Amino acid sequence: MRPRIDRQFARSTIGIFLIAVTVGVLLWTLFATLRPLPGRDVTLATGPPGSVYTLAAERYRQILARDHVRLHLVPTNGAVDNVRRLKDPKSGVDAGFAQAGTINADEAPDLVSLGTVFYEEVWPFCRCPDPLPPPKEWSGWRIAIGPDGSASRPLALRILALNGVDTGKLQPLAYSPEQAAQALLAGQLDLAVILSPWVSPVVQQLARAPQIRLLSAPRADAYVALDPNLTKVVLPRGVADLGADRPPTDTVLLASKASLIVRERLHPALQYLLLSAATEVHSGHGIFQRAGDFPAPEAIDVRLSDVARNFYRSGPTFLQRTLPFWLAEFVQRMLILILPIAGIVYPLWSLGPKLYYWSMRRRLYPMYKELKMLERELGASAADRRASLVKRLEELDRRARDLQVPGMLNESAYALRNNIRIMRERLASEA
Repeated sequence: MRPRIDRQFARSTIGIFLIAVTVGVLLWTLFATLRPLPGRDVTLATGPPGSVYTLAAERYRQILARDHVRLHLVPTNGAVDNVRRLKDPKSGVDAGFAQAGTINADEAPDLVSLGTVFYEEVWPFCRCPDPLPPPKEWSGWRIAIGPDGSASRPLALRILALNGVDTGKLQPLAYSPEQAAQALLAGQLDLAVILSPWVSPVVQQLARAPQIRLLSAPRADAYVALDPNLTKVVLPRGVADLGADRPPTDTVLLASKASLIVRERLHPALQYLLLSAATEVHSGHGIFQRAGDFPAPEAIDVRLSDVARNFYRSGPTFLQRTLPFWLAEFVQRMLILILPIAGIVYPLWSLGPKLYYWSMRRRLYPMYKELKMLERELGASAADRRASLVKRLEELDRRARDLQVPGMLNESAYALRNNIRIMRERLASEA
């Protein structure tokens, strides 16, 4: 007979435990299932018009549009401005590019990284004499170091400070990369420090200009040792223009890695879409990187998000690989609803009543055993012990009547009491 659930079981210790577990599982499932579905809008802080941040973001927008997600691009002055907006809960920005060293993790506990996505090289282009005078002799030079809010500005100032340059004797100018390139080509600047990848149109233009010189960093290892946010890279000779042999020598450069930063509250499904877009845009071969180097699970300044960690460890799930974005999200929600019930609740409620039935049945066995012993003593006892046997039999009958058993064991309980009654009648007949 298959045990069934009754009211007595629901009031038992096992029943109360199972009810509590079931309520907990169902509440968790309800919470997980009713989480807000991912929206269709994401706002990304980019950078100045024409910057590599903006170029990459435009490609992200095209990729996310395939899944009917609208990526809104917010132009900024650069990485520092992006971080400022991400830290401001009223800015409406969900994600942005940030260069290594621009975030203080203690001041941005709600920001997480989706990994590093590309190198940003420091390009020191100049119209300067040959040989180049030491930095301490650059007094009065007009140097473009980037506008307020850009990552190039604090980095350029930090590099100048490491060289012992008194920036008060310079003329630092807050030019954007495009403005710096135009001014440098027009002879209105002595030096422009541009933080941008090799593919940037500005870098390509200046690297090919015969009147512009790209400065090498022979002490790059020292800079990297002093600032762990920097990386040493080498630009091969002639890579900009083989015919004109530009640059004329291998050029050692400093580079910093750019990360894709998001608010932690951004829906996991939208984080996954941004990671997929970053993989498509940045995973190819580059002049300073091999195919597959980016995006990379590197936590610079802020911790890696849980979504990114799972993405880099396991890749897209089977549903994400085979189904459209919204359908995959819906199916995953349904699995969240079904699996706890099928894997936890059903086995518990299948086993619980059986355990209860077994424990209640064990309470009957001692009474049957006691009745059997009384029956044996009845056959071997003298007449003067019959009164004692009757008293013990009446006590057993009282306990049998008071015993509460589930409905499935009523037949066994009735059989016990009927056997007690038969033995009492036998004692009465022999008296």
